[in-house]
Amino acid sequence: MNNSFLSDTSRGEISSFLAIAIRKIGVAFLDALAVNFAFVFSSFLLNNMRALSPEHINTLIGRSVYTTIIFILVYFFFGLYNSLWEYAGLHEMMRCAVAGVIATLLNIGADEICARLLLFHVDLFRVERLNISVYFSAMLLIIALSGGVRLIYRAIRRTKKAHSAGARRGGGKRVMIIGAGDMGLTILKELETTAFSICKPVVFVDDNKLKLGRRVEGVPIKGGCEKIPELAQKYKVDEIIYAIPSATPQRRSEILKLAIQTGCSMKTSLSLQEITEKNVSEPTIRNVEITDLLARPEVSLNTDICSYLKDQTIVVTGGGGSIGSEICTQVARYKPAKVVIFDNYENNAFILKNKLDRKYQGKVQFFIRIGSVQDPERLDEVLYEFKPSVIFHAAAHKHVPLMEESPCEAVKNNIFGTYNTAKAAVDHNVSKFVILSTDKAVNPTNVMGATKRVTELIIQYFERMNTGTHFAAVRFGNVLGSNGSVIPIFKEQIAAGGPVTITHKNITRYFMTIPEAAQLVVQAGGIANGGEIFVLDMGEPVSITSLAEKLITLSGYKPYEDIKIEFTGLRPGEKLYEELTLAEEESEMQLTANDKIFVLPPVDFSSEKLEEGLEKLKNANRHNVRDLLLQLVPNFKN
Repeated sequence: MNNSFLSDTSRGEISSFLAIAIRKIGVAFLDALAVNFAFVFSSFLLNNMRALSPEHINTLIGRSVYTTIIFILVYFFFGLYNSLWEYAGLHEMMRCAVAGVIATLLNIGADEICARLLLFHVDLFRVERLNISVYFSAMLLIIALSGGVRLIYRAIRRTKKAHSAGARRGGGKRVMIIGAGDMGLTILKELETTAFSICKPVVFVDDNKLKLGRRVEGVPIKGGCEKIPELAQKYKVDEIIYAIPSATPQRRSEILKLAIQTGCSMKTSLSLQEITEKNVSEPTIRNVEITDLLARPEVSLNTDICSYLKDQTIVVTGGGGSIGSEICTQVARYKPAKVVIFDNYENNAFILKNKLDRKYQGKVQFFIRIGSVQDPERLDEVLYEFKPSVIFHAAAHKHVPLMEESPCEAVKNNIFGTYNTAKAAVDHNVSKFVILSTDKAVNPTNVMGATKRVTELIIQYFERMNTGTHFAAVRFGNVLGSNGSVIPIFKEQIAAGGPVTITHKNITRYFMTIPEAAQLVVQAGGIANGGEIFVLDMGEPVSITSLAEKLITLSGYKPYEDIKIEFTGLRPGEKLYEELTLAEEESEMQLTANDKIFVLPPVDFSSEKLEEGLEKLKNANRHNVRDLLLQLVPNFKN
């Protein structure tokens, strides 16, 4: 069986080799015909289209062998018999032209040598110098013929592939490309030459008025982005591909929102950031994600502010989680000496470390330490080992309904986990300590929010102690794509055929992406003087119902028809809308150096009352835990 397999494999390789060799020989033969025809035709043309003299014919015959050899060898040297001419473009045509010029110069030299040495100086084969105009004319004709043969081959292959794809897909998808720039051209070529060839580009859209009415590879540019719905209908478009990677996130969002109204399936090119971060061999087209539609102005990081991370040792608790892992990734950009991923779940931490090790190749050292923030001794061990200067505290229980069912676990992990980590930071002379909070800590209606409000008080409590460690909190809304967030849940429900369940038709939430959240946390560490709560300008709150409708549409279905949406009623501890600031904080809110980040000064509270409340919470049970939280957070709507 193995011998048979090897035999089949060998026969296949031999057949493939022979096919390639035959193709190369065939193209070389056509080039040879083109070279000789070009010199004969140029001589005839420059002889005023009169019959050539016998002497001139003898000269052309006498030089034909070495002239042909020179051109074939130069073409071979320039790789013109190794190019995949099915994908030929300007680069290949330039090589063809340069090869033609060099071969002509070599041919002139060879003719000169032959004429001087009187080679083939017999009646039948007499070599004489040709007029320089013949060389120039023949060179242009050879380049045109040789390049033309290859372009005709390209056209035949592409036409054949297009017909084959059309037969499979009944003509293929009709595609609109938004953006007639470099990326638009790249995507056009991908659609023509790869597995995407089942698609047929029919129209470009571009806001540059100078491009309107022109064509890209035969595809017309017919209007600006405002005409997307009109042109989609006119050209019977099935799919729209966004191809403007340089556009700002908000402009990208505006255009995609307009395109999604057409009901066509949607794809997008990679953004400039994705292009720089991804391997160039990866596809340049991906599905449109809901984050593309919710984009706001990016949080710009000030490199000088973030320089506090350079050459330092950083610990990220909950470093293997969705937000913690992004913090590790963002921190690594600023060249710390070491990053310690502290987590009680090893799998995610292991995957993250491998990814970062590959990216930074030892320029930053990454370590994993398994442990829980509920374990003070383990925290001491890790901080003693690494002596960090900065801690980002992302470890927390964040799932609202689950924490309603297990409130004491929220207290243990969120409150005392934070207290333990903050105390360890003080004991080990950590310079900066930044915790992740949430908008649910503002006038909380659930246990999770109440515990996060207590963590804000804890870091302000430690700041009052003037320990040398600067404490700060970062408060933000829901994070798109994080573990347990609404988007993955909706995607699972859509994949299962629905229904998509929403607690209330009018419920709204503030949203941000994982990179936005991580960037805010990293920058907050740089501008923190101690005790502040930082808040991001979250823009307008987003309707969860609208979010579900858009996600269903992006998945290729019609909301309420293909995929039902059901409203199940608010869950325990859930409110219709979230707030970002307390009433007493809002009047004192100030802008920071970054106009998208606000700082809230500490709200006055009793340290003694906090200490007493924490002592009572140590012995809390499911029956009294909410009442004890209420004593610490009076605006907790229990």
